[in-house]
Amino acid sequence: MTPEIWPGATNTFCFGCGRHNPIGLHLVFERDGDDVLTSYQPRPEDQGFPGIMHGGLLSLLLDEAMGWAMYADEVFAVTARMETRFRRPVPLDGALTARARVARRRGRRIELEAALHDVEGQTLVEASGLFVRMPAEEEAEALATFRDRGQAAG
Repeated sequence: MTPEIWPGATNTFCFGCGRHNPIGLHLVFERDGDDVLTSYQPRPEDQGFPGIMHGGLLSLLLDEAMGWAMYADEVFAVTARMETRFRRPVPLDGALTARARVARRRGRRIELEAALHDVEGQTLVEASGLFVRMPAEEEAEALATFRDRGQAAG
């Protein structure tokens, strides 16, 4: 694995990765070959059904991972469609690993895949997403913002 992707880029209030969001998940992503990954320890506040993590938060983890799979390649896009498959209930008592990768690029369209695993490596949730790149000027501005935050933190 490589070090954290753009360390200062998370100096935001993003619910998934923002360090300044007091109720956010504070996810940190690293590269692992063509994938990105992050770890997350569920909190009691993440509960949906008693003792089980809320499905919306599970989807958020995978959406965020897919986003960072693009950011790692210096591509910015927004979620256009996402399909989530819940394979097993996700208890709150164990660490989780989210892993994502770019599956295919077609012009402005980027297809991604992600999965959430428990400590034994069992797949708990899978997702696929279609993301659409920002217009070139907006994408360049977003990349510059990420770079500036990363350099300020270094």
